[in-house]
Amino acid sequence: MAKRNKIEAEAPVLEAEATTPAPVAIDAEVAADNAKARSVVGVGYKTRYAARAAGAGLKRKAAQRSAWDWLAETLAGECLGKGDRIDMDRFLATLDANGVDHSRWTNRNKGWVGRLRMTGRLALQRVVAEAGTMRTADGETLEAPAEWIAKYAR
Repeated sequence: MAKRNKIEAEAPVLEAEATTPAPVAIDAEVAADNAKARSVVGVGYKTRYAARAAGAGLKRKAAQRSAWDWLAETLAGECLGKGDRIDMDRFLATLDANGVDHSRWTNRNKGWVGRLRMTGRLALQRVVAEAGTMRTADGETLEAPAEWIAKYAR
């Protein structure tokens, strides 16, 4: 069975009570990382990701550092360990389970984890969008939402 962390569990809301979630502050560590120069991801994108997550009431650093779509949430549940650190062995096993060849991504210089995570996610995104399903490292098959598939399918 997949490890699947519960991502920001929320109590059910009645339609009459439905409002936008109360915004939370952007995590200090995320804000400091967003301000750093010489990043592959532009400051504008990183700021937008953090603001979108904070506006939705998501406090997790992982949510504030990514687009936090279905695939990002699913990978977080499958591959993030203590302190929202990626378990690279589990991530690579997920890529393998979906037929993503990561053998040529061997660079282990400074920043390699982030580059491998981003490149792997993009390759996995294409495979999952085309197949409509994602296989976990445990062999479970997860159905991708139709709106997510429509956005990323070629």
